Amino acid sequence: MKQIPVAVQMYTLRTECSDNFIQTLEQVAALGYNGVEFAGYWGVEPYELRKVIDRLGLRAAGSHIALAQLESNLDEWIEAQQILGSQHIICPSLSPERRGRKEEYQHLAEQLNEMGQKCEEVGITFSYHNHDFDLVPFGETTGLEIILQETNPNWVKAELDVYWLTRSGHDPVAWMQRYAGRTPLIHLKDMTTDDERFFAELGTGGVDLSSIIAQGQELQVEWWVVEQDRTKRSAIQSISISIDYLKQNHSIGIK
Repeated sequence: MKQIPVAVQMYTLRTECSDNFIQTLEQVAALGYNGVEFAGYWGVEPYELRKVIDRLGLRAAGSHIALAQLESNLDEWIEAQQILGSQHIICPSLSPERRGRKEEYQHLAEQLNEMGQKCEEVGITFSYHNHDFDLVPFGETTGLEIILQETNPNWVKAELDVYWLTRSGHDPVAWMQRYAGRTPLIHLKDMTTDDERFFAELGTGGVDLSSIIAQGQELQVEWWVVEQDRTKRSAIQSISISIDYLKQNHSIGIK
């Protein structure tokens, strides 16, 4: 069975990246991650960034690009992925002023469909990353379901975030099964078991990671992406604990 590589979402390390982006990438590589999912390039041009990740033995798993940036210059972001060797563009969220209204999700689905078609034409996979606000019900449906039901499955995929699904009372495995073939990227996260339900390093919380990873192997997920939005440790300590858990407990494609 093909082993699924593991990337880290660089938003986790945003403070470190602001201080020294290249050094932070070096630390990620030293921990054994296969790749990185970008959340900005911290002023480094794609050509130069490609040289850095090649030198470090890292691959570009994808890039989170804000909806407003995708709306204004999708062609530029597609070109950046081609330079970086990335096959994935991910829209990370719906802007705050548009959340909470069904008609906004219907409009978003139209936008994502157009962007996804353009990406698909040049061999880039386009996905939407969910948060908890995408799971607020509108009658018998949710914003995330509207997106996935009202877009072409060949053009728009889902980057399911297992923390936000679990926190919202949903079963990540059920979502993976329901949208089999549309979940190339999975955000692996854990959640504390206390009332705070805070972001936790992998293996230290209550999310059923073993079932998620087993399901991902069956569905041929392309990348596991470790992300921790906030941590009570340093971000480097956090991603070190998480990758150590994966190395020790799961047969996946870590260096």
